[in-house]
Amino acid sequence: MIQLDGVARRMVLYPPDLAFEHLAFVAETAAADFIVTDQPVPEAIRSRMECIECVVPCGRKAAGGDVVSGTHNHAPEFATEWVLLTSGTTGLPKLTVHTLASLTAAIERKASASPPIIWSTFYDIRRFGGLQIFLRAALTGTSLVLKGAGETTAVFLARAGARGVTHISGTPSHWRGALMSDSAHRLAPEYVRLSGEIADQAILNQLKLQYPQARLAHAFASTEAGVAFEVNDGLMGFPADVLAQNPSVEMKVEGGTLRIRSDRTAVRYLGRESQPLKNDEGYVDTGDLLELRAGRYYFAGREDGTINVGGLKVHPEEVEAVINRHPQVSMSLVRMKKSPITGAIVIADVVLKTPQSVPDGATATQRDIVQFCRGELALHKVPASINFVPALAVAETGKLVRRHA
Repeated sequence: MIQLDGVARRMVLYPPDLAFEHLAFVAETAAADFIVTDQPVPEAIRSRMECIECVVPCGRKAAGGDVVSGTHNHAPEFATEWVLLTSGTTGLPKLTVHTLASLTAAIERKASASPPIIWSTFYDIRRFGGLQIFLRAALTGTSLVLKGAGETTAVFLARAGARGVTHISGTPSHWRGALMSDSAHRLAPEYVRLSGEIADQAILNQLKLQYPQARLAHAFASTEAGVAFEVNDGLMGFPADVLAQNPSVEMKVEGGTLRIRSDRTAVRYLGRESQPLKNDEGYVDTGDLLELRAGRYYFAGREDGTINVGGLKVHPEEVEAVINRHPQVSMSLVRMKKSPITGAIVIADVVLKTPQSVPDGATATQRDIVQFCRGELALHKVPASINFVPALAVAETGKLVRRHA
């Protein structure tokens, strides 16, 4: 929301990773007055957006007659709203409303260190994870190196290393891709941060091996719940006492999922048909399932991503964490396949560290991975088949694309 000519107007910055067919939905849900974009919007899509007064190419200067022209009121009577898209990896994204205060509440405004910190991120800064790093750099006076549009991971890592990047963030999927690159050694960070997905022990161990000098942290944060906490002990999951360590972030486990209440959470979902973002007590249900074992909580997966195998639940992320520990595996994606007997079976797409030619039938490596899973998982969680693939689909948000919906 911005104020132009003394009138509040809602503007949508169109992220390039959002499919054009979703743009009309976003514009209507946000009740947008105009759209700013760096790419032409097809006429067939524009004709469906009756609410839009103007589509403004971001390379063009505002001129007389544009909906964005006029005298700015420098004393607005409203707080700016930041409307951010959720990942949308299982369907249409949701639109969440933040304020600048909620986006920056977790950022400590300390002066830049000496030697200076240089931040970087694999995230797009138009998404929540990337915006956090952008705001952190802006508010602490540190430099920021961004990944270029269309820039390969190898080129980005080499450039970040040449620029002396000291602090860098990304999802576990971002980091798995980075560690597969020949340029991984070009980076020498002091601080490596993971967020957005479950950080399993395999990726934490691999990062510690690649960057032994770096402080390793994995954080829990989401577009709706904001930044909740980070873990620095190099182990997956988090100690149970973390739930009560920060008085400004109230957390509890209820119904098996993590609930969060703080000044860092989003205000609401946007749209007439949207569900409430918070319950009556002000808690956001993250939908992330937790299991308590020996005084430590472990993320089991998403509540909406469970596979039902003959009435027994399987969390894909739990199975992936086991597969990813196999010495020949780089990354994996576990999904369901319909079965006339059990309703569903578990299958896994696997990227190997060293690709191999896969003939018809099971290879020794496939059999070895299945046997490895049998030693770690209940029988109904063991993949019925292992498919070797050259790569896995990763969304612009940095998360594996999961088709639960």
